[in-house]
Amino acid sequence: MFRGIGLTEILIIAAVILLIFGGKKLPEFAKGLGEAIRELRKALQGKDDSKE
Repeated sequence: MFRGIGLTEILIIAAVILLIFGGKKLPEFAKGLGEAIRELRKALQGKDDSKE
């Protein structure tokens, strides 16, 4: 999917994200992104934390 993306493109994307969100909001953004990815993986694997 991202085989054509190189180091330069990744650095440009990171710089744009830093400009948009700023240095103070970046850790919050990264934490939220990590949690979203974790939840997506759980959903794809069919795991559910709720015990009914």
